[in-house]
Amino acid sequence: MLTIGAVTETVMRAMADAVAHRGPDDEGVWIDAGAGIGLAHRRLSIVDLSAAGHQPFHSRCGRFVLSYNGEIYNHAELRRTIEEKGPVPWRGHSDTETLLEAIALWGLSEALQRASGMFALALWDRETRELSLARDRVGEKPLYYGWSGDRLLFGSSLASFRAVPGFAGEADPDVTALYLRFNCVPAPYSIYRRVYKVMPGTIVTIDQRAIGRAPSQPPAVPSRQVGLSTMRYWSLATVAKNGAGRAEHDPDRALATLEQRLTTAVAQQTMGDVPIGAFLSGGVDSSLIVALMQRAIGERVRTFTLGFDDPLMDEAPHAAAIARHLGTEHHEHYITPADAADAVAAMPSIYDEPFADSSQIATYILSRETRRTVTVALSGDGGDELFGGYNRYMMTSRIFDRLSMLPASGRRGLGRMLAGISTDMWDRMGALPFAPNVPMLGNKAHKVARAMRSGGGLDEIYAAFTEEWHSGVPIAHDRRIAAPALDGAFEAKTREEQMMYWDMMSYLPDDILAKVDRASMAVGLEVRAPMLDRDVVAAAWETPLSLKIRDGQSKWLLRQLLFRYVPPVLIERPKTGFGVPLGRWLRGPLRDWAESLLSTAALDRVAGLDAIAVQRRWQQHLRGTHDWTAALWSVLMLMGWQSEC
Repeated sequence: MLTIGAVTETVMRAMADAVAHRGPDDEGVWIDAGAGIGLAHRRLSIVDLSAAGHQPFHSRCGRFVLSYNGEIYNHAELRRTIEEKGPVPWRGHSDTETLLEAIALWGLSEALQRASGMFALALWDRETRELSLARDRVGEKPLYYGWSGDRLLFGSSLASFRAVPGFAGEADPDVTALYLRFNCVPAPYSIYRRVYKVMPGTIVTIDQRAIGRAPSQPPAVPSRQVGLSTMRYWSLATVAKNGAGRAEHDPDRALATLEQRLTTAVAQQTMGDVPIGAFLSGGVDSSLIVALMQRAIGERVRTFTLGFDDPLMDEAPHAAAIARHLGTEHHEHYITPADAADAVAAMPSIYDEPFADSSQIATYILSRETRRTVTVALSGDGGDELFGGYNRYMMTSRIFDRLSMLPASGRRGLGRMLAGISTDMWDRMGALPFAPNVPMLGNKAHKVARAMRSGGGLDEIYAAFTEEWHSGVPIAHDRRIAAPALDGAFEAKTREEQMMYWDMMSYLPDDILAKVDRASMAVGLEVRAPMLDRDVVAAAWETPLSLKIRDGQSKWLLRQLLFRYVPPVLIERPKTGFGVPLGRWLRGPLRDWAESLLSTAALDRVAGLDAIAVQRRWQQHLRGTHDWTAALWSVLMLMGWQSEC
């Protein structure tokens, strides 16, 4: 947490205390009263546990002060490159020191281009009196900034903003509408007016014109603020375009490149001076990461998984079978409705703006249980977006190519017919002996029905699969803010790759990575995602669609690599997803809690919220005619957040 303006140590420590869970091992405050700047830091010690890793960190030249959260995985390589310029009297072996000396040598932009890692940082230049805020390439770590009165605030969490006396925290109804569409608040917005997120792969530089002088009217887009500039040091659109230009169609060469880059990424991400383990769901991505990790460290990996009492969602037996095959030290925890109820109560404070991906519950409990044994865990996040793992990629072509001969009216009529069958009925049909075993068939059938009833454009089909309040956001707002992911910077040759790009731009950082970061850091666990290494991302975009989705199978290339370590019989099964049976729990053990938040009286207390529309969906969900779990969860988390924050 950091602040510029009238700075006092009391305020700085209050901001730091608000996020003590993110850094339980050390704290530091630095204030330059003359410049009107203060930096506060909470540290989760991973690399160099000594005082030599203490922050805020000062460069040897005295020009720069850095507060930084994350890990630079190639920092040993960067040190060797820096030392080529001459001997360096290093104070320790922390990656923080490496990063700051790289900045002093090459400048911020070039240093970040050379660095491989996940991070959010604030850099104060004492010479130019400029503040730079930067975030890693794909958005693994959070970073907010904005104004409270004439004071500029910035930090990893909105909880730190709320610790500042006088911070109004006025929720923006337009952004609230965005949240209800996506179940998260997409960057560059935050739930509050005049507060924004730094975009992934971006440096925000703020000079004296914007320091200590807030905008009279909060700009819709933060880069329009005088005295503030943004630049991309890394662009997914550029990576995607370059990858398309040098696509590797030979399966053997593509597989060799992927194995080399992913093996290197896993080896780098096992760096640390603390115990390290891995999440293991039993799916393709996490199983591959565990297999490569075990090879990299040369000893048994500690693996962690969750189990559920719902057999349609329980992947624990599959994870256990893979753990036995690989020989890991395996830990599993079975989640109960009581576990979920306790976790639900903690969600609004863990996710310090409204957030409603229901797998947040499972992610938090898994992180809590994992933290009992290790401080760092590797995950398989990113595999779906990079290698074609989501059902919507498969469904779009399968369904719409076959129905392209139908007129729009016929397609919409078929969609209405599919939607007319209740989700419970679909699920019962999916459980019949002669039917394919498709988890959550009813939910998927209704999403397909929504897509069929759309206008037929790819952006409309994508929205039908991803937006939960697709038929009308239940809150009054002045304007419909454009979805940042649909920026037009990259136009793919195929529908599947276009959706993968959109998912990488917004769904991955704003939902998946936000979910994992907040849940894990709430218990002082660092989670790393080797699939999101810069070189692995580049390899994925150099891989043509025919090697990602092949013979009706998703993530084909990843599977071929995994099958070198794990037999197909342990992997090949329908994709379940990582979540809890929340829809059923809302009708059962969580019903009283949900009823209290979704009562007309409670909903009427939220300005602009359409209580009738919400209540209609709640009653349909209770009757089982529709599965409105995700849409209702977004309202429940909004209500809980407003009560808590």
